[in-house]
Amino acid sequence: MIYDAVVIGGGPAGMMAAARAGERGARVFLLEKNNQLGVKLLATGHGRSNITNMLADKKETIGVYGKNYKFLFSVFNKFGVEDTINFFNNLGVATKEEDHGRVFPLSNKVGDVRQALIKCLKKNGVEVKLGAEVKKIVAHDKKIVKVILADGQEILSKNFIISTGGKSYPETGSTGSGFEWLADLGHKIIAPRPALTPVTVKEKIVRNLEGLSLKDIKISLYQNDKKIISRIGEIIFTADGLSGPAIIDLSERIGAILPAPTFLKIDFKPEIESAQLEKKLQTDFHQKPNKMFKNYLAGLAAPKLTPVIVKLSGIDEKKQVSAITKSERQALVRALKEFTLEIKELKGFFKAMITAGGVDIKEVDPKTMRSRIYENLFLAGEILDLDGPSGGYNLQICWSTGYAAGESVDI
Repeated sequence: MIYDAVVIGGGPAGMMAAARAGERGARVFLLEKNNQLGVKLLATGHGRSNITNMLADKKETIGVYGKNYKFLFSVFNKFGVEDTINFFNNLGVATKEEDHGRVFPLSNKVGDVRQALIKCLKKNGVEVKLGAEVKKIVAHDKKIVKVILADGQEILSKNFIISTGGKSYPETGSTGSGFEWLADLGHKIIAPRPALTPVTVKEKIVRNLEGLSLKDIKISLYQNDKKIISRIGEIIFTADGLSGPAIIDLSERIGAILPAPTFLKIDFKPEIESAQLEKKLQTDFHQKPNKMFKNYLAGLAAPKLTPVIVKLSGIDEKKQVSAITKSERQALVRALKEFTLEIKELKGFFKAMITAGGVDIKEVDPKTMRSRIYENLFLAGEILDLDGPSGGYNLQICWSTGYAAGESVDI
């Protein structure tokens, strides 16, 4: 049998592509090497499936996708945030908007999203083969001819959609095999690197802060004493570094500039300028001169952070605040406003939420997701050199590029 479309990879982009092609009347065969569809989808939104973000396709904010953001204009226009929400609503998945534009299923159950997609595949007659590991893609005369599975089965089709994801969370099946196939076929691959991942730092002092979670903290990235970018959000200290949304959103940028010496400066009090904070300290110390320094800090910083601030400031914790000198007060301000850590490395693909890099988008038609090298090959999802911050932005790439690919295959 010759199919109209074979989709390789049953993640968000692949399921969307297969569902749309099937809806158009195509005979679709979806191949997934795991024993279930949407394995990586189950890990999104901390198990709640942050399916999109209300700001993802807005002209004012689309720049968060980095240097390649313009590529997304066409697919977002074809199938954007509202289309995504309507798509799932029509499948029986009610949604809700939370802080920072994040959209979740009303049930908070990621399983509802996956089941809705599976239901859509069945409704549109998509044939699914699980445990189907592709070993080779055969091309001839600038067209893909067939795929060969590990069990020797050969599958022929008029069109092929590759949506195998990147290299992040390899335990979910994202091993980077798609990059290898496409490189062999002549596509240029921008070197994959982990993104949306925790970082490790050189300073051992973070061990004392392990497990501490702080909100509305300002993180600034520095190289050669020059500030590159800042974020305000939640951070979580780990045994050897930092995690949390604010850090994870900076990780792609960090990965792009390492291994040159790179530093993070943490501002625990971003709501107040350094000069104002010093003035506040001076006033507080004058009003309660006999208060012990460590007791004063208890009202200024989280309990787990207090001993670290004491150490960084160099002030004796038992010292009365009235005895604190100007230079000590300034040291305290620096400890609170410029807590500096040198980055050692990113955690790697095993901890990364997504992959940065991938197929060079110059080799893909932004309107159709069609390869500019092979006329019957389409690419969708994380395999492309496209990525955004956490909060539903990357799943929107999957929905939009998957839809465009399924919409564009020749029947």
